[in-house]
Amino acid sequence: MEKFNGLGMSLGNLSRLSDAKSRSISAENLTGEKNRGGMATEGEGKKYSKDLGPGWKISPFIVIPPGETATAADIQGPGAVQQIWLTHTGTYRFLILRIYWDGSEHPSVECPMGDFFANAYDDDRYSPVSSLPVCVNPARGFNSYWEMPFRKHCRITVENLDEKEHNLFYQINYTLTDVPQDCAYFHAQFRRTNPVPYKQVHTILDGVRGQGHYVGTYMFWGPHNNGWWGEGEIKFYMDGDVNPTICGTGTEDYFHGSYDFDVGGRFIEFSTPYSGLAKVVRPDGLYRTQQRFSMYRWHIPDPVRFEKKLRVTIQDLGWVETREKYLSRRDDFASVAYWYQALPGNPFGPFPSNDEIMFV
Repeated sequence: MEKFNGLGMSLGNLSRLSDAKSRSISAENLTGEKNRGGMATEGEGKKYSKDLGPGWKISPFIVIPPGETATAADIQGPGAVQQIWLTHTGTYRFLILRIYWDGSEHPSVECPMGDFFANAYDDDRYSPVSSLPVCVNPARGFNSYWEMPFRKHCRITVENLDEKEHNLFYQINYTLTDVPQDCAYFHAQFRRTNPVPYKQVHTILDGVRGQGHYVGTYMFWGPHNNGWWGEGEIKFYMDGDVNPTICGTGTEDYFHGSYDFDVGGRFIEFSTPYSGLAKVVRPDGLYRTQQRFSMYRWHIPDPVRFEKKLRVTIQDLGWVETREKYLSRRDDFASVAYWYQALPGNPFGPFPSNDEIMFV
């Protein structure tokens, strides 16, 4: 029997011994080096620990100045990122998370911080997510449990697009171990269309080249019209499809709800292991004039596998009750696609500007 390498952890294999090495990176141990946790001598907490010395929370966070990029982790493999916790000050959309694998100059993950953790809308209200790969806990505790194996190198950066500095508290837990040949690399890409042109679709993912499997969608939807907005079908075009191999039956169906998420004339939030309507932003009678919807769907038991190419789209389609007909809408879509694939992959396109990702 092949020796267990410590990857793919679950209750079913938690008792198995492994030669994998546990490591962790934080502001108190920027390199994850063994025997160096909590040994910072300089940091933002030093003035509060002046009577205590090293080991007493001298560096609980890093400061990212406006327009600058911080390297949160730089890890030599082989190994795998197994869990990420972080929280920060400032606007979610203006911190950009990027992850680079095995020395690639192009990121395989490129997302605004909040969107990556299924929590795009930043209005200082706690929006819980209780799913298997992503959890958001009171009050801004962002957690990722996506397993991210790499063979040579992992680099994680955070760019501050804001005009003010941000404080970033974080911990990246990883293991150093052998990585099986058939392990693919984790990817996540953010896209926004605002508004979707008439009779067109929002593209969640395109330009993927290589073998892999699609594992999740996060969607933040801003309706611009009254009425029900979620009749659109999600479609997966695999390996050169002209017509999609997989076509959904409607938006709320894909996110595992039904009948408009409507119970008693009100949209009802829910958060479950594989799917959720995690947040509904409701008008406040003043400046918050539009409803907004935050949804996720993880394809963990049912990944969408492809051999060469993948394109994923969703229709911007509503329903006009008074006329009993579908309506092509012009709504605001922001999405994150999550997938694993072999390297090298195609570079992502240019990242949107601040104005293009800002909520309106």
